[in-house]
Amino acid sequence: MKRYLLTLTIALCAITLKIEAKESMTSLTNRVMSIAIKHCENMDKALEPGRSPRYFGEGKFADKDIKWWCSGFYPGTMWYLYENTGNEQMLALAKKHTEQLSPLQWYNKNHDIGFQIFCSYGNGYRLTGNKAYEKVIRNASATLITRYNPTVGSIRSWDSKKWKYAVIVDNMMNLEMLMWTANRAKDKNLRKIAITHANTTLRNHFREDFSSYHLLDYNPENGEVLIRQTVQGYADDSRWARGQAWGLYGFTMMYRFTKDAAYLKQAQGIADMIIGYLPKDGIPYWDFNAPDIPKAPRDASAGAIIASALIELSQFLPEKSEEYLAVAERQLRTLASKKYLAPVGTNGNFILRHSVGHLPGNSEVDVALTYADYYFIEALTRWSLLGKQ
Repeated sequence: MKRYLLTLTIALCAITLKIEAKESMTSLTNRVMSIAIKHCENMDKALEPGRSPRYFGEGKFADKDIKWWCSGFYPGTMWYLYENTGNEQMLALAKKHTEQLSPLQWYNKNHDIGFQIFCSYGNGYRLTGNKAYEKVIRNASATLITRYNPTVGSIRSWDSKKWKYAVIVDNMMNLEMLMWTANRAKDKNLRKIAITHANTTLRNHFREDFSSYHLLDYNPENGEVLIRQTVQGYADDSRWARGQAWGLYGFTMMYRFTKDAAYLKQAQGIADMIIGYLPKDGIPYWDFNAPDIPKAPRDASAGAIIASALIELSQFLPEKSEEYLAVAERQLRTLASKKYLAPVGTNGNFILRHSVGHLPGNSEVDVALTYADYYFIEALTRWSLLGKQ
């Protein structure tokens, strides 16, 4: 009996120590921010002027010119790091890499100007109030809506001979810049275009279970849907993880601006669908319907986007808040673990490992990606603003 009690006591002590040793989210955030700052400083030294980080995988580092759709994420990450830490080097580098994107305010060859300008100049204006930044954002918004077709009710994503009028679910993310500008400039037309695009996406992109296709091709002359595809997913009718993440984030954001109950319902439906597919550690497989699960590659970028969106959505749905925050916390703890968080001096100076860009195209598979870093740091920033330990 005494031996049993001694064994039980030792076991209870071990459990207690394990619970007590669990890192607080404040400590985790501080740890990640410290590592991320070093990565960003090293990245700046590795980049030539006018270049933006793209990916690192299999020992290879790749960058692109500023016209690449992801050029706003690296400066955006540094704006968040400055916001969290007050680090003056992050402020200087954020300004440097933001301001080199200035020519993009007039670039209208695709829909990605929202990612490029609002993640960089948008965060910069929010933190500094620099009027020159606001002007760039307004110009970029005017440029983006040149791609809008009122007959389709959407902003065209890609110019391609393969499709007549391609619109991808990712495009929801660019509406944040339009809604922000509409509010600042009291521009009813910008607001109308953003809302119409969101409504068209809600009506046509989604299935009954709240999962979405990646791309729709429209007839620009009458607005008819010609094709529904999932270009970067396993199959047209599969649930490509990052596409589901874009939808969740986009409709949560649109509810923030409009308080339209239809957007909140959509965001909740997408969130509940996604949660049903997540593995225990919270980091999704690249496609929820990938045939080789559990051996399929994970996508840290999708996990980071989902976590950031769930944190915001939790504030709009009190009855779901605890559940959504628990999922987001699990995702953030996993991303901050040794498996995903890269030590300083490794990983091509990116913060996170194990993301997937375009697996069917054999492009950026199980690599570090710049937008994974951005949404991870954004999610931690949003968590910190909740004041939760």
